[in-house]
Amino acid sequence: MGTSPSALFRQILTQVPRGTPMPTAWLQKRGFNAKQVARLAKEGWLERLGHGVYILPGDQLDRDASVARLAELMPGLHVAGKTALAWRGIRHNLAARERLILWGDKAATLPTWFTSFFAADYQATHLFDPGLDADVGLTPLPGGRPDLPVSTPERALLELLSDVGKGQELEEARHLVESARTLRLPVLDQLLSHLKRIKVARLAHMLAEELELPWVDVARKHSERLGGGSRWVSTTRSGERLNLKRPT
Repeated sequence: MGTSPSALFRQILTQVPRGTPMPTAWLQKRGFNAKQVARLAKEGWLERLGHGVYILPGDQLDRDASVARLAELMPGLHVAGKTALAWRGIRHNLAARERLILWGDKAATLPTWFTSFFAADYQATHLFDPGLDADVGLTPLPGGRPDLPVSTPERALLELLSDVGKGQELEEARHLVESARTLRLPVLDQLLSHLKRIKVARLAHMLAEELELPWVDVARKHSERLGGGSRWVSTTRSGERLNLKRPT
């Protein structure tokens, strides 16, 4: 006689930390077909969060477990920009409600089961050329989940600068850049070597020079490498004018 779905599910409960979302694909890898998953939900072993995603009944979704699960489902997804800086201890103002900044490889919409619980923005902006290994500048937090990729300060800072003018205020970015004085120069140099966005390179150089940061020479080198016209001019969504000069 075969093992019933409920008996099999009891056996894997130790693999399911509290607050962890369980997509159907995750359950199928553990021996459940679609009909059995539906039966488990009907019998009260699982609670449906959204299309194809479940949680243990009565659980509250855990933020880090949820982002880690998204990283399994969405190519290249990681905690990025201002959120990554904040998680690594570099912050300016504390928001009343944290809004997660997530980046990934492909254009996509975050699932409703996630956005119903967590305020988040997702984008698929490609800052670097294909020569950069995908995992450069992406590591778990010390003592954090090993399956949750978070941008290092060097990568997060470049992602932050990319967002300037797209909802990110320059003044806040300036304060955050000023706090990032202890960047690892070899890592920053490697990332900037593969950077392909003139705006980001010029912003990095402008702020490093203005704030007299120790990595100003690295930023200058790569701003010169990317070249472009004598000025890069744009107006942000808030009406602020960005006027970024080429290094001379």
